[in-house]
Amino acid sequence: MSKLARQLLPFGSLILIICFLSALKPDTFLTTDNFLNVLRRSSVNGIIAVGMTAIIISAGIDLSVGSMMALSGMVGAWVMILIGGTNPQGAALVLGTFVGVVTGLVCGSLNGLLVTKLKLPPFIVTLGTMSTFRGISYVMNAGKPYNIPHYKYLNEGIVLGIPISVLIFAFIIALAGFLLKYSRLGRYTYAIGSNREAAFHAGVNVDSCLIRIYALTGLVVGIAAMITTSRAVSAQPTAGVTLELDIIAAVVIGGASLSGGRGTIIGTLIGTLLISFLRNGCTLLDISTNVQLIVIGAIIIIAVAVDQLARSKATAGQFE
Repeated sequence: MSKLARQLLPFGSLILIICFLSALKPDTFLTTDNFLNVLRRSSVNGIIAVGMTAIIISAGIDLSVGSMMALSGMVGAWVMILIGGTNPQGAALVLGTFVGVVTGLVCGSLNGLLVTKLKLPPFIVTLGTMSTFRGISYVMNAGKPYNIPHYKYLNEGIVLGIPISVLIFAFIIALAGFLLKYSRLGRYTYAIGSNREAAFHAGVNVDSCLIRIYALTGLVVGIAAMITTSRAVSAQPTAGVTLELDIIAAVVIGGASLSGGRGTIIGTLIGTLLISFLRNGCTLLDISTNVQLIVIGAIIIIAVAVDQLARSKATAGQFE
């Protein structure tokens, strides 16, 4: 498969799914409300997928993003209640939001430090922190949610007819795309993923870059956590369970390689929308969530198989 075909495949698949669902459910699928709903629901996964894209490009993985989201939301809500009582408003909500986002940043930084300083595989580190973050989330309020009835703006807020969560998503997509393409950290991310040893010998501070990549991922997870908390007007210790599946799927479907060195923010955006429209269509067609999991899992396997096939052909071509 050529490079151009591999890049166009996710976009073509997205268009095909939209056309297919438009033909089957034109009255319910082809509506402004439904598309805004899909975009609103895509915002949380898409924001986290932006960070996961950078991690996967660097040849890493983060299995803890779902648990990190739950912990960030729980800490943010706890601060809101601590300052504003059982019915927090105003400044308490703002400060709690800030603390929740910072919690994500701290958790991401911890992942980066463990990966670099202990020289452990990212899979093992984030598997451990996935359990740790989730456990802390359950312990915080004895497994019960924190209810924040007035915390609605990040979900219900509208600016120029566009949901605020979608605008945040668009801003993060644009900023991340710019940084990956034009910043030094972005270039180093690709270099580390392509060949870590070569990047090190070329003068790249690999450990510092990886810590920043994981920290920034934690930051965007914290933002997504507060949007999720606003959507449910409560912080749930169960938030983000199995979220890693959709996030990794979106990044891989978008063209990123699990071997590192390749991936784009635009590809991740397409992958996120593809999964969101697929889930939306399954819901409109009354297909159970269990079947949706089977479909998403199959898509991941196909996407990775295509990537491996392309890499094998490219390697074989080098020796001909």
